[in-house]
Amino acid sequence: MKKIFVLSLLAILFASCSVPKQESTSPTNQDIILHAWCWDFNTIKANLKDIKAAGYTIVQTSPINECYVGEGGGMQLFGKGKWYYHYQPTDWCIGNYQLGDREEFKALCAEARRHGVKIIVDVLPNHTAIDRSAVSPRLDSAVLGRENLYHENGLNPIVDYNDRYQCTSGEMGGLPDVNTENPDFQYYYMQYVNDVLACGARGFRYDTAKHIALPSDPLDAKAQQNDFWDVVLGRKPIRDISLALPMDSLFVYGEVLQDKNVKEAEYGEYMGLTASSYGHVLRNVLNQHNAKAENLLDWAHPVPASKLVTWVESHDTYCNAHESAGMSDELIRMGWVFLVSRAAGTPLFYSRPDGSTRQNYWGNNVIGPRGNDEFKHPEVVAANKFRSAMAGAREQVLVSDDGACIAVLRGSKGLSLVNISEKPVQLNLLGVKLPDGQYKDEVHGTVFTLRSGNLTASLSPLSSYIVYAN
Repeated sequence: MKKIFVLSLLAILFASCSVPKQESTSPTNQDIILHAWCWDFNTIKANLKDIKAAGYTIVQTSPINECYVGEGGGMQLFGKGKWYYHYQPTDWCIGNYQLGDREEFKALCAEARRHGVKIIVDVLPNHTAIDRSAVSPRLDSAVLGRENLYHENGLNPIVDYNDRYQCTSGEMGGLPDVNTENPDFQYYYMQYVNDVLACGARGFRYDTAKHIALPSDPLDAKAQQNDFWDVVLGRKPIRDISLALPMDSLFVYGEVLQDKNVKEAEYGEYMGLTASSYGHVLRNVLNQHNAKAENLLDWAHPVPASKLVTWVESHDTYCNAHESAGMSDELIRMGWVFLVSRAAGTPLFYSRPDGSTRQNYWGNNVIGPRGNDEFKHPEVVAANKFRSAMAGAREQVLVSDDGACIAVLRGSKGLSLVNISEKPVQLNLLGVKLPDGQYKDEVHGTVFTLRSGNLTASLSPLSSYIVYAN
């Protein structure tokens, strides 16, 4: 557990780490996120050159707040220690035993800026650690007593996740629900947010965002108004504190997992959102090895695709119910090449554990080191660079008659193509609007022939190809 400082010292630290001169880091559809899941600060810093070279523009860290120390402070992903302990806050201050301290985080942000990469931080104001005895006395003091830290309903388990009152005020999975509408909590939390920005971060992912109330949601008995999002996203101050940087200079999105009675459109008025339903659609297509199994053109979301963070898999789909963990690296890679080649959305690549296999999901099972090499696989890198090269080019998605192959045509500039079949394919794809001729793939050197809109080639199983117009 990190040393606990008094509140006045936190203010001094914040003042000594002033916010650098603002530079525009507004999210665009050219951004690509690497989720450096469970990499510690020094590991991310050591790999920034490779991350930049692989085409990523944003790195998302795991939560950097002080967190629960379980089982003797073990550092295993699962076992003696657990990855989800850093999703159990004990206080909102920078640094924890799993990822590193405040100075290491600050050094990471400085190095990332030198490489032209933005750091965004996973934050989770919605709840504290399950073990409430582990919560910092300083946090209790900031909200004038433990009884003010949680919602009136905050220790009652959610029974119906589609009941908005339960969803936004109840205990989720044993995690006590913080009274995010308490002005004292908001004031304390905003000091953490601004300290993170002062140290160089340029955005946030709000974990369990759909469990934090919107203005239109029912009020908890301890809440006077549902204004958390207005405060933390810079629409209004809390006392003498406002968001330190303009919202349009940051990359901010919320984990609003889709379900019945989830107010995606209202959340979308505040920030970007996760395209969780589309991830399910894409995984279904991949698992069936048939692009016609689902509608890949429909983003399955009421919010415009330009505001969506998209993925093939997330850390939750990999870790929680292992929904995606059984999918091979090759299959995930095919989904990624398709997803990152599309014109809209901001794609996120989840870094699986180093040494992981389909029989051993945790691999080397250590928190801190880099994940496996898939984030910089040649096919992944080629697709990331294709996205950048295709800036502004319109999108057309083509599917082969048998559903085995998916092409993303970007105007007249080029196309990406994936064979999601486990067998070799003799490609015969109609409707490709590029000049006739022969094209060579950027990764494998495979030759494609195009005549009168008919693209032909011999494709290997579970392989991807990047082709630029002559």
